[in-house]
Amino acid sequence: MTSPVPSPETRASERSKRFQKAAIRLIGPLILVLLVLRIGDTRKILATLAGADFGPLGLALLLNLACNHLKVLRWTSLLRRRGVEYPVKRAWTSFLSSVYVGMLTPGRVGDVLRVQYLRHDAGLPYAEGLAIVVMDRICDLYVLVGFVALGVVRFSSVVVGKLAIVMWAGVALTILGPLVLLIPGLAERLMERVYQKVARERSATGLSRFLAALRAQVSPQLVGALLLTLGAFLVNYAQGFLIARALHLHIAFYDVVCLLAIASLLGLLPISVSGVGVRELFFALVFPVLGYSAETGVGFGLLVFVTIYLAVMVLGFISWQIAPPPVETETSNSP
Repeated sequence: MTSPVPSPETRASERSKRFQKAAIRLIGPLILVLLVLRIGDTRKILATLAGADFGPLGLALLLNLACNHLKVLRWTSLLRRRGVEYPVKRAWTSFLSSVYVGMLTPGRVGDVLRVQYLRHDAGLPYAEGLAIVVMDRICDLYVLVGFVALGVVRFSSVVVGKLAIVMWAGVALTILGPLVLLIPGLAERLMERVYQKVARERSATGLSRFLAALRAQVSPQLVGALLLTLGAFLVNYAQGFLIARALHLHIAFYDVVCLLAIASLLGLLPISVSGVGVRELFFALVFPVLGYSAETGVGFGLLVFVTIYLAVMVLGFISWQIAPPPVETETSNSP
C-alpha cells in the first residue's frame, strides 16, 4: 500500500519547520560573533590560540579515542544485556556515524540513526533498539547532572539570576524527565504522540514494547553502564585540563570539571551546533572569576570545540564513508 502524496501546503509547512529549526540552531554561532565583536580585541583571542603547546593538545586529541571507546563499551554492554552481541568494530563505526549526524543536525537524529543500524545489522525491532539508545542517553544525563550541580555551586557568583534558574531547572528536568518513562500508565498517556513522531511507526504496540524494553533495563547491572559513563566523562574533563595546560592556564582540575559540565548542559539547548557560542559566552563570564580575561575564556572554548567536538566530527565523517547508514527498504516500520 503506497503512502498518500503530501499536498503542496503540507510540503510547504514541512519546509518551513525545517527552516525554523535550522535558523534556531544558528543562534549560538550568532552569539559567538556578537561576543567577539563586543570584546573587541580579537587579536588577544587569536594570540591565545596561537600560543598553545602541541604536546598537551595532541594528548587531548588522542583521548577522544579513549572517551568514545568507553561509550561504545557502554552501548554494547546494554545490548548484551538484551541478548544482542554486536561486534565492537561495527559498534564503533555506527556510533561515530551517528555522532557525526547528531552534531550536524537539529534534534537527536544521530541517536535514531543508531536504531537503524541495529535494525539492519541485528534484526532488532525498532522499539527495542530505541529503548536501548534512550537508556544509553539517560546514563549520560544522570552522570552529567551530578557534575553540573557541583559546577553551579562552584560558580554561584556568576551563575545568578535567570542563568541560575535555567541551570537548576535543567538539573531538575534532567533528574525528573527520564523518571516519567518508568512510571506505568503516566508514560503511556504522555508519550504516545511523541513516540510515533520519533519512531515514525503507526503500530499501537510500538510504544508499549519500547517502554517495556526500557524498564527492563533498570536493574543492578545498570551500575556497570553508569561506571563506564563516569569514566567517559572523567576522560573528557582530563581533555579539558590538558587543553588548559596547552594554553598555559593554571586552572584546577575541579574547576575544569565544573566549567565543562555546565557548558555541556548549556550545549543541550537547541540553539546551537555542539554548543558553539553558548559555551564561549559562559566561559567569557566565568574566566574573570578564575583570574583570566574574557578573551582567554573565548579562546579556551574555541579550542575545546576544535579538540573535542570537531575532532570527533572528523572521525564520524571518516566512519560515515567506511560504514554508511543502511537504507530502509521496507514501506512501513514494524514495531
